[in-house]
Amino acid sequence: MVAQKALEQRSNNTCELCTATDNLAVFPVPPISDLSAQQSILVCEMCLEQIEGKVDLDVNHWRCLTDSMWNQEPAVQVISYRMLHKLSAESWAQDALDMIYMEDDVKTWAEQGIAAAEREGPTRDSNGAELQDGDDVTLIKDLKVKGANFTAKQGTLVRGISLTDNLEHIEGKVNGTRIVLVASYLKKA
Repeated sequence: MVAQKALEQRSNNTCELCTATDNLAVFPVPPISDLSAQQSILVCEMCLEQIEGKVDLDVNHWRCLTDSMWNQEPAVQVISYRMLHKLSAESWAQDALDMIYMEDDVKTWAEQGIAAAEREGPTRDSNGAELQDGDDVTLIKDLKVKGANFTAKQGTLVRGISLTDNLEHIEGKVNGTRIVLVASYLKKA
């Protein structure tokens, strides 16, 4: 509750993104937040639902970001940057992204959340089957292994794979060498 009072005072009881005054809530800015006012923002219900992906983005609603991106509060800058990134197909949002200025640590915070959001979702094999850590997969084509002097042959079984930060790659052992493999060249065994 202390954070909410501080946020209400900081924002003058308005959404820190669009300045709406109804249905305000505290939003802790991911990927990590200690729930303090410095790592949270006060947002309206409409902004919150769109940030959390509960409803589709209303592009016109987010034109407010061209103002909120200049807010002095790092948490507000972070969410403004992330939402502009989501809307970057819009020319006005791309222009705003080109103009935005953030300190290095604030930009790192903003980009961590983008990377975490992009990582969400399953890694899939060539048939669209979801892959998990520990699964066994089979190569569907010959793959020349860069940096090693061998070719991983079609039909090779790779046991106990590990997922990576990239949804398109997995790690596994082939011929006793741990390598990164493209998931679209594999099928779940």
